[in-house]
Order: sequence, then structure tokens, then C-alpha cells
Amino acid sequence: MKPRQKRLLFVALAIVGVGTAATLALTALNSNISYFFSPTQVLANEAPQDRVFRLGGLVTEGSIQRQDDGLTVHFDVTDNAETVTVAYTGILPDLFSEGQGVVTKGRLGPDGVFYADEVLAKHDESYMPPEVESTLKTAQADGVSDTAETAGVSN
Repeated sequence: MKPRQKRLLFVALAIVGVGTAATLALTALNSNISYFFSPTQVLANEAPQDRVFRLGGLVTEGSIQRQDDGLTVHFDVTDNAETVTVAYTGILPDLFSEGQGVVTKGRLGPDGVFYADEVLAKHDESYMPPEVESTLKTAQADGVSDTAETAGVSN
């Protein structure tokens, strides 16, 4: 083999190797991504049915129901426009309570219940995850405009 052919072979193998490594890295990253959805988006079928995603909002007052096993909890998450029921088996964070911000990670079941693998509660009095805060503001703005429209007031 001539030196020029060796260089071309080396360059071709290097390109194939880098391409393979990039493909593997992107595939691994894509499988670990979990997108955030609000209850309104989930009920509008914008959330994936077959993948893990995050659901965030406020825990609805009076919705926490503990099962007899002591670990399974059902509660509702709302964005002040729509509400999704969440089922979680495990130990809840100490700061988890009704009326507080929460982000859950899991899958939507065929029965419409979100089965959470992980539940995250807010840190302190003033913290709210940015995604939850923006969806609450959007839902509130939509609710205000919907209320104005039904009352005959235009924007």
C-alpha cells in the first residue's frame, strides 16, 4: 500500500469512528431525556404515552389519599386549569404537602393516572421550579381570558 492510500484509509476509519461515537452518545442522551409537561398539556395528549416525562404543578388541597400499605399515595396535581391524578409508591419528601409545588417523574398509564417513580417537592417558602411557575402563569392568564370571554368582555 502506498503512503497516500494509508493516509486515506486512516482518515476514513477516523471519520467512521467519530461518527459511531457521536451516534452512540446522542442515542444515550436521547433515551435519558425526560421532558416537562403541565397537567393541561398531559390532558391535551401532548405528553408521550410510552416514555418517561416530568409532570409539575401544585398538589390539590384535600387530594392526598394514603393506601393501607403505608407507602402508596394518590394525589392530584393541578396547574389551576386542569388536574391529573398521580400514584406514587415510596417515601415522599419531607416538604411534600397540599398546596405546594411538586415535580414528579414517571409515565402516564392507560387509565389516565400518572405513575410516578420520583417525587420532588419545593425547597422553601419562595422557591418554585421555573417550569411549574411558567405553566401556572400561563394557565392563570388563559383562565382569566376565558372567564372574561364567557362574561362577554373582550381583551
